[in-house]
Amino acid sequence: MKVLIVGASGTLGRAVAAELGERHEIVTAGRSGGDLRVDLRDSESIEAMYRELGKLDAVVCAAGKVPFAPLAELTEAKYVEGLQDKLLGQVRLVQLGVDSLHDGGSFTLITGILTEQPILAGACASMVNGAVEGYVRGAAIELPRGIRINVVSPSVLSEAMASYGPYFRGFEPVSAARAALAFSRSVEGRETGKIYKVW
Repeated sequence: MKVLIVGASGTLGRAVAAELGERHEIVTAGRSGGDLRVDLRDSESIEAMYRELGKLDAVVCAAGKVPFAPLAELTEAKYVEGLQDKLLGQVRLVQLGVDSLHDGGSFTLITGILTEQPILAGACASMVNGAVEGYVRGAAIELPRGIRINVVSPSVLSEAMASYGPYFRGFEPVSAARAALAFSRSVEGRETGKIYKVW
Protein backbone atom coordinates (compact mmCIF):
# COMPACT_ATOMS: atom_id res chain seq x y z
CA MET A 1 0.00 0.00 0.00
CA LYS A 2 0.95 3.64 -0.41
CA VAL A 3 0.60 5.21 3.04
CA LEU A 4 0.83 8.90 3.92
CA ILE A 5 2.02 9.62 7.47
CA VAL A 6 1.50 13.16 8.71
CA GLY A 7 3.73 13.96 11.66
CA ALA A 8 6.30 11.29 10.86
CA SER A 9 9.19 13.35 12.27
CA GLY A 10 7.85 13.12 15.84
CA THR A 11 8.54 10.32 18.31
CA LEU A 12 5.31 8.46 17.58
CA GLY A 13 5.36 9.26 13.87
CA ARG A 14 8.85 7.79 13.46
CA ALA A 15 7.74 4.60 15.18
CA VAL A 16 4.65 4.35 12.96
CA ALA A 17 6.78 4.90 9.85
CA ALA A 18 9.19 2.17 10.97
CA GLU A 19 6.35 -0.26 11.70
CA LEU A 20 4.39 0.29 8.48
CA GLY A 21 7.52 0.82 6.38
CA GLU A 22 8.42 -2.85 6.74
CA ARG A 23 5.54 -3.72 4.41
CA HIS A 24 4.37 -0.59 2.61
CA GLU A 25 5.50 2.44 0.63
CA ILE A 26 5.63 5.36 3.06
CA VAL A 27 5.33 9.05 2.21
CA THR A 28 5.84 11.50 5.07
CA ALA A 29 4.54 15.01 5.59
CA GLY A 30 4.74 17.57 8.35
CA ARG A 31 4.93 21.21 9.26
CA SER A 32 8.72 21.17 9.63
CA GLY A 33 9.89 17.83 8.24
CA GLY A 34 9.09 14.97 5.91
CA ASP A 35 8.93 14.37 2.17
CA LEU A 36 6.28 17.10 1.88
CA ARG A 37 5.38 20.14 3.96
CA VAL A 38 1.82 20.52 5.22
CA ASP A 39 0.10 22.73 7.77
CA LEU A 40 -3.04 21.08 9.14
CA ARG A 41 -4.38 24.53 10.08
CA ASP A 42 -4.49 25.51 6.40
CA SER A 43 -6.93 23.87 3.96
CA GLU A 44 -4.98 25.08 0.93
CA SER A 45 -1.81 23.48 2.27
CA ILE A 46 -3.60 20.15 2.72
CA GLU A 47 -5.18 20.34 -0.73
CA ALA A 48 -1.77 21.06 -2.31
CA MET A 49 -0.27 18.04 -0.53
CA TYR A 50 -3.00 15.72 -1.79
CA ARG A 51 -2.66 17.05 -5.35
CA GLU A 52 1.06 16.30 -5.32
CA LEU A 53 0.66 12.81 -3.89
CA GLY A 54 -2.03 11.42 -6.17
CA LYS A 55 -3.91 8.30 -5.10
CA LEU A 56 -3.27 6.75 -1.68
CA ASP A 57 -4.33 3.62 0.18
CA ALA A 58 -4.10 5.02 3.70
CA VAL A 59 -3.65 8.31 5.54
CA VAL A 60 -2.22 8.25 9.05
CA CYS A 61 -2.01 11.26 11.37
CA ALA A 62 0.43 11.32 14.29
CA ALA A 63 0.33 15.11 14.62
CA GLY A 64 -1.71 17.71 16.43
CA LYS A 65 -0.94 20.27 19.11
CA VAL A 66 -3.04 21.44 22.04
CA PRO A 67 -2.17 23.97 24.74
CA PHE A 68 -1.65 22.76 28.31
CA ALA A 69 -2.51 25.32 30.98
CA PRO A 70 -4.50 25.54 34.23
CA LEU A 71 -8.21 25.88 33.60
CA ALA A 72 -8.26 29.49 34.81
CA GLU A 73 -5.62 30.38 32.21
CA LEU A 74 -7.30 28.71 29.25
CA THR A 75 -8.49 31.72 27.31
CA GLU A 76 -10.74 31.48 24.27
CA ALA A 77 -7.68 32.02 22.07
CA LYS A 78 -5.95 29.00 23.65
CA TYR A 79 -9.00 26.80 23.12
CA VAL A 80 -9.18 27.93 19.50
CA GLU A 81 -5.51 27.02 19.08
CA GLY A 82 -6.23 23.43 20.09
CA LEU A 83 -9.40 23.24 18.07
CA GLN A 84 -7.74 24.57 14.90
CA ASP A 85 -4.74 22.26 15.13
CA LYS A 86 -5.51 18.83 16.57
CA LEU A 87 -9.28 18.76 16.01
CA LEU A 88 -10.05 20.67 12.83
CA GLY A 89 -6.62 19.85 11.41
CA GLN A 90 -7.45 16.15 11.46
CA VAL A 91 -11.01 16.80 10.25
CA ARG A 92 -9.56 18.75 7.29
CA LEU A 93 -7.17 15.88 6.59
CA VAL A 94 -10.15 13.54 6.24
CA GLN A 95 -12.66 15.83 4.51
CA LEU A 96 -10.14 16.97 1.91
CA GLY A 97 -8.56 13.55 1.48
CA VAL A 98 -11.55 11.35 0.68
CA ASP A 99 -11.14 11.74 -3.09
CA SER A 100 -7.44 10.88 -2.84
CA LEU A 101 -8.09 7.47 -1.28
CA HIS A 102 -8.63 4.32 -3.31
CA ASP A 103 -11.83 2.40 -2.62
CA GLY A 104 -11.46 0.59 0.69
CA GLY A 105 -8.72 2.95 1.88
CA SER A 106 -8.43 4.22 5.43
CA PHE A 107 -7.78 7.17 7.70
CA THR A 108 -6.19 6.72 11.13
CA LEU A 109 -6.23 9.70 13.48
CA ILE A 110 -4.63 10.34 16.89
CA THR A 111 -6.05 11.24 20.32
CA GLY A 112 -4.78 10.05 23.70
CA ILE A 113 -5.54 8.78 27.17
CA LEU A 114 -6.62 12.23 28.36
CA THR A 115 -9.96 11.68 26.61
CA GLU A 116 -10.97 9.50 29.55
CA GLN A 117 -8.30 10.07 32.19
CA PRO A 118 -7.75 13.83 32.67
CA ILE A 119 -4.77 15.53 34.24
CA LEU A 120 -4.26 18.96 35.75
CA ALA A 121 -3.79 21.60 33.04
CA GLY A 122 -5.13 19.18 30.42
CA ALA A 123 -8.75 20.30 29.98
CA CYS A 124 -8.22 21.51 26.41
CA ALA A 125 -6.51 18.24 25.45
CA SER A 126 -9.34 16.19 26.98
CA MET A 127 -11.93 18.27 25.14
CA VAL A 128 -10.20 18.06 21.77
CA ASN A 129 -9.49 14.33 22.05
CA GLY A 130 -13.12 13.63 22.89
CA ALA A 131 -14.28 15.67 19.90
CA VAL A 132 -11.91 13.82 17.53
CA GLU A 133 -13.21 10.47 18.75
CA GLY A 134 -16.81 11.60 18.32
CA TYR A 135 -16.03 12.73 14.79
CA VAL A 136 -14.46 9.36 13.94
CA ARG A 137 -17.52 7.46 15.12
CA GLY A 138 -19.81 9.73 13.12
CA ALA A 139 -17.72 9.80 9.97
CA ALA A 140 -17.34 6.01 9.95
CA ILE A 141 -20.98 5.47 9.02
CA GLU A 142 -20.92 7.99 6.17
CA LEU A 143 -17.59 7.66 4.37
CA PRO A 144 -18.12 6.44 0.79
CA ARG A 145 -16.63 3.59 -1.25
CA GLY A 146 -15.76 1.39 1.72
CA ILE A 147 -13.32 3.94 3.15
CA ARG A 148 -12.62 3.29 6.82
CA ILE A 149 -11.67 5.60 9.69
CA ASN A 150 -10.27 4.80 13.14
CA VAL A 151 -8.34 6.54 15.90
CA VAL A 152 -5.41 5.47 18.08
CA SER A 153 -5.49 6.64 21.70
CA PRO A 154 -2.16 5.99 23.44
CA SER A 155 -1.09 6.65 27.00
CA VAL A 156 1.84 8.96 27.58
CA LEU A 157 4.84 7.66 25.65
CA SER A 158 7.74 6.26 27.65
CA GLU A 159 10.09 8.24 25.39
CA ALA A 160 8.38 11.45 26.53
CA MET A 161 8.46 10.81 30.27
CA ALA A 162 11.58 12.93 30.80
CA SER A 163 9.56 15.95 29.69
CA TYR A 164 5.99 15.04 30.64
CA GLY A 165 6.49 12.69 33.60
CA PRO A 166 5.54 15.26 36.28
CA TYR A 167 2.12 15.70 34.64
CA PHE A 168 1.45 11.96 34.43
CA ARG A 169 2.20 10.68 37.93
CA GLY A 170 0.68 7.22 38.36
CA PHE A 171 0.15 6.67 34.62
CA GLU A 172 1.76 3.65 32.99
CA PRO A 173 3.66 4.86 29.92
CA VAL A 174 3.75 2.88 26.67
CA SER A 175 6.54 2.76 24.12
CA ALA A 176 6.09 4.45 20.77
CA ALA A 177 6.72 1.06 19.13
CA ARG A 178 3.80 -0.46 21.03
CA ALA A 179 1.51 2.43 20.09
CA ALA A 180 2.60 2.03 16.46
CA LEU A 181 1.15 -1.48 16.39
CA ALA A 182 -2.34 -0.02 16.76
CA PHE A 183 -1.78 2.05 13.61
CA SER A 184 -0.93 -1.16 11.74
CA ARG A 185 -4.10 -2.72 13.08
CA SER A 186 -6.11 0.19 11.70
CA VAL A 187 -4.35 0.45 8.33
CA GLU A 188 -4.13 -3.27 7.62
CA GLY A 189 -7.35 -4.40 9.28
CA ARG A 190 -10.99 -4.06 8.25
CA GLU A 191 -12.59 -2.34 11.24
CA THR A 192 -14.01 1.17 11.12
CA GLY A 193 -15.20 3.66 13.71
CA LYS A 194 -12.93 2.09 16.32
CA ILE A 195 -10.91 3.69 19.13
CA TYR A 196 -7.73 1.66 19.62
CA LYS A 197 -6.64 2.30 23.21
CA VAL A 198 -2.98 1.63 23.94
CA TRP A 199 -2.92 1.99 27.73
